[in-house]
Amino acid sequence: MSVYTTVGRAELAAWLAPLELGALLDHAGIAAGMQNSNYFVTTDGGRFVLTLFEATDPAALDFYLRLQAHLADAGLPCPRPAVDAAGRLWRPLCGKPAALLSCLPGQSIETPEAEHCRVVGATLARLHLAAAGLSEAPANPCGAAWRQTVGERLLPLLPADEAALLADELAFQAGQDWSSLPQGVIHADLFRDNVLWQDDARLGGLLDFYFAGVDAWLFDLAVVANDWCPDDGRLAALVDGYTGVRPLTADERAAWPAVRRAAALRFWLLRLEARHMPRAGEVVTVKDPGDFRRLLDQFRLAPAALPG
Repeated sequence: MSVYTTVGRAELAAWLAPLELGALLDHAGIAAGMQNSNYFVTTDGGRFVLTLFEATDPAALDFYLRLQAHLADAGLPCPRPAVDAAGRLWRPLCGKPAALLSCLPGQSIETPEAEHCRVVGATLARLHLAAAGLSEAPANPCGAAWRQTVGERLLPLLPADEAALLADELAFQAGQDWSSLPQGVIHADLFRDNVLWQDDARLGGLLDFYFAGVDAWLFDLAVVANDWCPDDGRLAALVDGYTGVRPLTADERAAWPAVRRAAALRFWLLRLEARHMPRAGEVVTVKDPGDFRRLLDQFRLAPAALPG
């Protein structure tokens, strides 16, 4: 994630002590993403990822960390949070809630092939089913209400053509009803850079669960499709992998074009917000909002049915 909070060696070493992972050897900020501050941390006990949560409700943070531990217990390749002797999954560091998680093997890929998409689809369905019974799960923090609120705040800041497009899409999405779609905990941000691979198409890790919450499972599939599948072949592989674990309902198939638009809108808004209402930080990544505007335009002009 972008580095908003600087962590010194001495304060990090003191924070790590209750975890009994040995001496701190090294730590380095990770400049990627948009929301939290992340560091690679190396101790005598191994390599980890430290996350400082810049604007996360502690109650939601408890859920995010509990979710990752639950999924790891279920056999999914998710980071496992370190626990101190008092059972705490996070503690304050530099005035921010902070957690240390296992560092998973592999690396992300920029251009996935159909088999990568098939594996990700199957893994996403397994994630949905494994997290279905988790108690006290919050709503998707960037769900319909967030999209409406942030969109309205951004409207006066945009050029006329973008504002007109956004206003029209907000009105369209406000008229959608997802109540009949299967719901549960979703990852909500499973982009290519949040999946690690070892050798060919062997999945090594799923990362960044800090947008997770309850929403339509189909929305999660649309988020993945929008980032992973620039053509029909890779989209068909993604859907085939997913439906091999959890078949889709008729209502989900009918809702696909609108839900895919909603997923494009969500990330267009997130990037517009970062550009027009930025937060200060030491290393801040601001991604191009135009990628998702163009995707949204494409889906509005030529809606396509779900393959399979």
